[in-house]
Amino acid sequence: MSGPASPADYPLLLWPAAASSAAAHVDYLISAFTAVTLLLTVPIFLAITWFALVYRANRKVYRGNPTDRNVMVEMSWMLIPFFLTLGFFAWGAQLFDVSKHPPGNAMVIQGIGRQWMWKFQHPGGQSEINDLHVPTGQPVVINMISQDVIHSLYLPAFRVQTETLPGRYTQVWFTADRPGAYRLYCSEYCGTDHSVMDGEIFVMKPGDYENWLNQAGSTQSLAANGKRLFASYGCTGCHGAAATVRAPSLAGLYEKPVPMADGGTVIADDTYLRDKILNPDHDLIAGYKQVMPSFNGIIPEEQLIQLIAYIKSDQEPVR
Repeated sequence: MSGPASPADYPLLLWPAAASSAAAHVDYLISAFTAVTLLLTVPIFLAITWFALVYRANRKVYRGNPTDRNVMVEMSWMLIPFFLTLGFFAWGAQLFDVSKHPPGNAMVIQGIGRQWMWKFQHPGGQSEINDLHVPTGQPVVINMISQDVIHSLYLPAFRVQTETLPGRYTQVWFTADRPGAYRLYCSEYCGTDHSVMDGEIFVMKPGDYENWLNQAGSTQSLAANGKRLFASYGCTGCHGAAATVRAPSLAGLYEKPVPMADGGTVIADDTYLRDKILNPDHDLIAGYKQVMPSFNGIIPEEQLIQLIAYIKSDQEPVR
C-alpha cells in the first residue's frame, strides 16, 4: 500500500502503518520477540509431533531410557532463553524510558476525554472534537485528563497508548513523520457508546499545519484566555499585584517546590495547580491561612486548562 488507508480500510489491515519516529522501533522489538518465540517454540511442537508419530502404540521402536547426559545441552536450553529474556527486557525498558521523557521543545496539546468524545486544545487556542491536527517533525505532547470515567487514548499508527484518568493528568508524546490521516481510539471500555469514541489524527507538513491553524482561527491563546478567566473568577483579588489579601505568589510557581504546612514539599505541576483550584483545603501552604474558596463544580475542565496555561506561562508577574 503506497499511502495511509482510508478509515473504511482499517479493519482489513494486518498491521497499521508506522507514522511516527518511535513506531519503527516498537515494530522491531515486536518482530524480534516474535521471531525468537517462534524459534524456541516451533521446534518443541515439531518434536512433540515427531515423537507422537514415531512412538505411538504398536510401533516397534527402542523405548529404553539411556543414562547418558549432556550437561552443556541442559544448561544451554536454560541459559540462552534467560539471557534473551534479559536482552528483551533491557530493550523494552529503554523504549519505555524514552516514551516517558518527551523532548524539551515538544508542543503541548491539551486533551480531555469524556463519554463519548475527545476534545483537544492547541496552544494557540484552536479546539477540535474527535479529530486532531499535528505537524510532521515536531514532538507533540498530549496532556490528558478525563471528565468522567477512565478512558484510554490509543494511536495505532504511532504505537502509543495511555490511560486518561479523572482528576489526574497523564501524558503521551510522539513525533509524527508521515503525512496522512490515521485513526485514534478509546481502548478502555467506558460505557454504552464506547465503540463510537474514536476519530482521526491528521499529520500535516509544517506549512500546511500553519495554514490549518490560521483557518481554524482563535482570538486568543490558551494562556490569554486563562488570564481573562483569572480576572473574571476574582483570582486577582488575592493573587493580583494590587491585592490586599496575603496569598501565595503565582509568578514563576510552575514546576517549583512548594513548602507545605506539615513540613513537606510538593512540586507545583499541572495536577497540583488543578487540585489547589478545586480543593484548596488540601495540602495547606506553609505560612498562609486558608481563605480561598473551592471552585469544584464551578470551573469546567476546559477553563481549568486555560487557567493553568496562564499560570504556567508566567508572562507577567501576578503579584
